[in-house]
Amino acid sequence: MKDKNLLHNNGNNSTHLITPYGGELIDLTVSGDERTKLIKKANSFCSIQLTLRSLCDLELLATGAFSPLLCFMGEEDYYSVLKDMRLKDRTLFPIPITLPVSENASFKIGDDIALRDLRNDLIAVMKVKEIFKKDLQEEAKCVFGTTDVRHPLVAEMYTWGEKYISGPIKIINLPKHYDFKELRLTPSEVRKLLSKMGYSNVVAFQTRNPMHRIHEELTKRAANEINGALLIHPVVGLTKPGDVNHYTRVRSYKELINKYYDSKRTVLSLLPLAMRLAGPREALWHAIIRRNYGANHFIVGRDHASPGKDSRGKPFYSPYDAQNLLKEYGDEIGVKMTPFNELVYLTEEDRYEEHDKVPEEVKKVKISGSEIRNLLEKGKELPEFFIRPEVVDVLRELHPPRHKQGFCIWFTGLPCTGKSTIANVFVEKLAEHGRQITVLDGDIVRTHLSKGLGFSKEDRDTNILRIGFVASEIVRHNGVAVCAAVSPYREVRNEVRNMVGDDKFILVFVDTPLEVCEERDSKGLYAKARRGEIKNFTGIDDPYERPVAPEITVITTKSTPEENALEIINHLKQEGFLVSS
Repeated sequence: MKDKNLLHNNGNNSTHLITPYGGELIDLTVSGDERTKLIKKANSFCSIQLTLRSLCDLELLATGAFSPLLCFMGEEDYYSVLKDMRLKDRTLFPIPITLPVSENASFKIGDDIALRDLRNDLIAVMKVKEIFKKDLQEEAKCVFGTTDVRHPLVAEMYTWGEKYISGPIKIINLPKHYDFKELRLTPSEVRKLLSKMGYSNVVAFQTRNPMHRIHEELTKRAANEINGALLIHPVVGLTKPGDVNHYTRVRSYKELINKYYDSKRTVLSLLPLAMRLAGPREALWHAIIRRNYGANHFIVGRDHASPGKDSRGKPFYSPYDAQNLLKEYGDEIGVKMTPFNELVYLTEEDRYEEHDKVPEEVKKVKISGSEIRNLLEKGKELPEFFIRPEVVDVLRELHPPRHKQGFCIWFTGLPCTGKSTIANVFVEKLAEHGRQITVLDGDIVRTHLSKGLGFSKEDRDTNILRIGFVASEIVRHNGVAVCAAVSPYREVRNEVRNMVGDDKFILVFVDTPLEVCEERDSKGLYAKARRGEIKNFTGIDDPYERPVAPEITVITTKSTPEENALEIINHLKQEGFLVSS
């Protein structure tokens, strides 16, 4: 790599910004005759339809946000990044950027392939140079520090293809975006804007949530402390499941920045990043990305890029792990860590101050995103020292009170545990509260939504993910999805949780001993399975993976279906999804 700490001149009358990571900004796009010829040839190539995650990665590779990467990582880079957070040439890079494909992919090394988006539009052409097997367990342990499928990315990785591919890429068309086009700026475009502002120092702020007054105060202070410009750089690709959608967030950012920030030193730009929620490694990665956009300072708070809690209710990462890792490598990557210190509002002085600097006896109020969500969901007024009224107006459109929001009740357990029976009783009791309910029973779904699927693991996973997708859409529109399906595999249940959103997904484990299930089996399926007439039957010759930490466990041998249903109703009342009469 070239000297990473050189400053970079972006043109006439412009300020010197820090150079891109590696010395130059990568640009993989092609134009003119080369582009025209590739478009004609691509129709005869084998095609890959990219997932949204891979599409985000490809866009950031194309525009140089992942500089110095020139393509998806090959095998040497992949394993070097897992082990040492470094590419094979020893350049620090903490996150593997890979392209998964199916084991049955119909191309080979040396082939040209077309990379297409979800609408099958042509994005790029790749010359396949490597095809290699991923190591899911090693990747999870190294990058995320866990193999717990409660981590959204660990669960998602089980649904990826078995192999990764790599090779030179030529971008024909960048992915199309029709929303907020004026804010979808490439690294080069952001650098030009920052450069014209007249500041050599730039501090970047990463966010995937609406911004409240503490965010506002902290970002302004950070820019003042370095006498520099401020890059507000929210993620609009893939964020944490259950986050506020980016359309709502960006509308709130625009309101805030247009009215309360200095336009002569502030840039708002959207980042089409697919987050990994990898905590410390992710913070380091985010800092490298922001360097490519022109920033040499990066704000990192507690629990940066955290996925929340694991299956046992403990945080995946310690609160300051991310800050500490960026401090350790900040000099090497040329980006200084700016800590997001805890601020409080001093009620009698009408100002904000760092918590550690305020005497115990002084009246103060803490502000958090969770508290703001809590007040919104209860329909209560939010004081202006918490959050700007313009932001509240935008958020209220998306945040009805909790008892009017959607949620998913997901019943899981062995065949013949009584899932459907309890679900039917529960639905009648829930209907008393006036909620709009859709029932997705496993047997009924297989007749309609999943007709033709068998009982292999792959087909079972497909069936559950289909149910999960429908449930997530119902919940997104503030309906109630009641799903009853064996759903034997832990990682797929967690993938559904991620689709719906952790805070709106209630897993009900119907815990019934195997021998009792066999006694209740009026269809004789267990007996056929024991005789070998049915293969891959859950509980006999195919495993059922018990949930580690379900929201609710009902034991059918000790309670009636009605008592089980009432237990779920009471849980919903405690969580605010239902109001007591």
